[in-house]
Amino acid sequence: MADQSHVVWTEIPVTDMQKAMEFYNRVFGWALTLDESGPDPMAVFPDGGAGVGGHLYPGAPGKGAGPTIHLGVPDGLEAATERAQAAGARVLHGPIGIPPGRFTYIEDPDGNSIGLFEPKAA
Repeated sequence: MADQSHVVWTEIPVTDMQKAMEFYNRVFGWALTLDESGPDPMAVFPDGGAGVGGHLYPGAPGKGAGPTIHLGVPDGLEAATERAQAAGARVLHGPIGIPPGRFTYIEDPDGNSIGLFEPKAA
């Protein structure tokens, strides 16, 4: 069973799909588009070849009480944090250094807990 237990994908609930797509596109440099091929609309995150992806979906955000999803930033942590604030996020804490890199906790405009992660330079 241990060989089958791993993170498959993540889901972030949002109240306004278009506004959330604009926020995540702006902060992470993505080009999320709405996919309505399933039972619920979603905006799928690129996995960058890492094998773990995720998506936004219409739902009830945790308002700071749900899990935290850490997402890699496309450039420096400070630049991503500034973009997040400008796009309506609230910075909670950070940057925090850990052996693999640094991260900052934010709340997206829906109140979801998000970690902005910058890996340590090789």
